[in-house]
Amino acid sequence: MSILKIAIQKSGRLNEESLQLLKSCGIRVENSSDRLKVSVKDFPLEVLFLRNSDIPKYLEDGVADIAIVGENLLIEQERNVSIIEKLGFSKCRVSLAVPKEANVESLQFFEGKKVATSYPNTLQNFFNSQNIKADIHLISGSVEIAPNIGLADGICDIVSTGSTLEKNGLKETEIIFESQAVLAASKNLSQEQQRTLDKLLFRIQSVQKAQSTRYILMNVPNDKIDEVSQILPVLKSPTIMPLAEEGWSSLHSVIEENQFWDVIDALKEAGAEGILIAPIEKIVL
Repeated sequence: MSILKIAIQKSGRLNEESLQLLKSCGIRVENSSDRLKVSVKDFPLEVLFLRNSDIPKYLEDGVADIAIVGENLLIEQERNVSIIEKLGFSKCRVSLAVPKEANVESLQFFEGKKVATSYPNTLQNFFNSQNIKADIHLISGSVEIAPNIGLADGICDIVSTGSTLEKNGLKETEIIFESQAVLAASKNLSQEQQRTLDKLLFRIQSVQKAQSTRYILMNVPNDKIDEVSQILPVLKSPTIMPLAEEGWSSLHSVIEENQFWDVIDALKEAGAEGILIAPIEKIVL
């Protein structure tokens, strides 16, 4: 398989979660704390540790073949790259916020106002779509302070929990879009590189599927197996094994974690007992 160069954030939360994802995929990255380029032994991958804001450009130019990067950054920089898979971590939203005392009844509040942001392209495109003309001020970092020092009437920034807005006397008024970490790829991959990417993507999807599912075991009277099986969402059909106690079987299956509480009462009413839920490390479909 052809080697792929993958770019990830040099430091910070996205760095840690990216390395954890690779580890879950059986790819261990050693001595990553003080090196900018690391080869791995167990997969045809070379890891580039880059400054977060540089990753989309390196990806577009082909310096990196693939990258784990925030979707919000790709949208802001408008690079010609492909989003391959959403990864479900580093979730945030790009939002508008104003001082708590401001009376905001609609987006028209921002007409003619000064808005500070580190995401000028995203904000301008959004205002254009809403036919709003505002004065956009580009700020790199500490955007939340802008209204407090009289630089702007509001801000546009990424929001995770909202605690930073709260601490700076701001309130969120409009979510422009929601973002998360994504696996992105250059549009110039060779066929060999694409095959390597497909193998990596297979591993990632197996890990992601396992994270949202649980292994479920329960004891069921034999005459209730059909009824319980119809209640239980499964990949195909449950595994059924006889118990030492006559007339009972152990039923094993896989269930989406968010579906369990929707069906637990029905399972119990149908006669299921001793229900056990266990985590799954990986699922290969």
